[in-house]
Amino acid sequence: MVSDSASHDDRLLVQIASYNTNLQGSRGVPQDLVDWLSPTLQVSTFLSREPRAPDIVAVGFQELLPLHLGLSGLSKPVINERADHILSQIETHAPNKEKYTLLAKVVNAGVALLVYGRDDTTGSKACDVQTSWTGCGFLGYMGNKGAVGVRFRVPDSEGGVGETYTFVCAHLTAHEEYLSYRIADYRHIVSSLLFSDTVDGPKHSTIYSTSHLFFLGDLNFRVAIPPNSPVASLTSPREISDALKDENTRATLKDFDQLSVERKKNTIFVGLREGEFWKFKCSYKYELGAVDKYSGKRMPSWTDRVLYATHTDSADTPDISNITNILYTSIPSYTTSDHKPIVALLLVPRQKNASTSDSVPVLKLPAHYTPKPDPLANLKRYTGRSLDRTIGIIWWLLTMIGAGSAVVGLFNFIVGLGAWNWWRATHSPILAGNGSTV
Repeated sequence: MVSDSASHDDRLLVQIASYNTNLQGSRGVPQDLVDWLSPTLQVSTFLSREPRAPDIVAVGFQELLPLHLGLSGLSKPVINERADHILSQIETHAPNKEKYTLLAKVVNAGVALLVYGRDDTTGSKACDVQTSWTGCGFLGYMGNKGAVGVRFRVPDSEGGVGETYTFVCAHLTAHEEYLSYRIADYRHIVSSLLFSDTVDGPKHSTIYSTSHLFFLGDLNFRVAIPPNSPVASLTSPREISDALKDENTRATLKDFDQLSVERKKNTIFVGLREGEFWKFKCSYKYELGAVDKYSGKRMPSWTDRVLYATHTDSADTPDISNITNILYTSIPSYTTSDHKPIVALLLVPRQKNASTSDSVPVLKLPAHYTPKPDPLANLKRYTGRSLDRTIGIIWWLLTMIGAGSAVVGLFNFIVGLGAWNWWRATHSPILAGNGSTV
């Protein structure tokens, strides 16, 4: 649920987009991004009456490029190309030809985040811009799973400190049965994705130490239907696909969404809210090349999500937010990934009487929840980064030797090593029985 006490005019419009591109690299985004990144032109009834460009645009990616390249540290050329392309598309399709500035970009392995500000609103005012990253992968905090973040401050119009905005893009552990790993991933991200508190001191703070928090990405929570459920009889992919066309069935399935279940138990995403995700069809898992055909290998699920909170939200009403979610949907026309991209449009309230305060307002959390920075966060992050580079470069070399296949490359390496040892043995002067020629 959302509260709509403030008028639309005095709020910032924040557009958030997320897409797991299925390791496609530069091929992961089509030329024209209007369906995904410019839904304001055709989807929102509010904005169709009064066209308005977003004040902030945040775009997150997961599985940005083949994993061995991401672990090797070769993500930057891809994200740089992506950043320029997205900026040009945002400005091309802005309703009044507004201009934007890339406030920050950050990438770790295959997880990336780009945040743009509209020049005449937030783009020219944003300051204290920071980026952060952390890994929670399969070995020693590697970057195959993890999160990246961007934080910046927007002073108020009368010279006050204003408010901070924090965006987090994450990719959590996959597969239905690994729910406990996803919960652990989230807790690790909260304790290790840290920012400097530039206004109140040099200490590090968690993602919650902010005025507004937006958490997006392929969070990989699944629909887990218990055997005694009325919808447990849906077993074949065709039955499930047909059932998901009906919003009433989706409303039933949402009760078995792992993220929603755990959030209600306050195990994860404490203090964050979400729009009505069941209004759109599950974003995963589709057949490649298909607009509307689910794969039979996985239970369709809402793996791709956007959650949010603002400092005016009350800790006593966890289902009500002063952020108005005016759009939350997936984009079916994208077919190069087994995920569909998602997009949300949020109206975020501005602080009242901000100039009277000399500190940044922060989120209100329940008394039982006090997130704390991990004192070993940097050690864990750079341990993961070292493993990323070591394993990634070895993997990349094996892929080169194997003409695109690391398995073939490993086989070729073993065969080559055996051949080299045989050659050395047969050509050794001592083992070959060669005597002196003098």
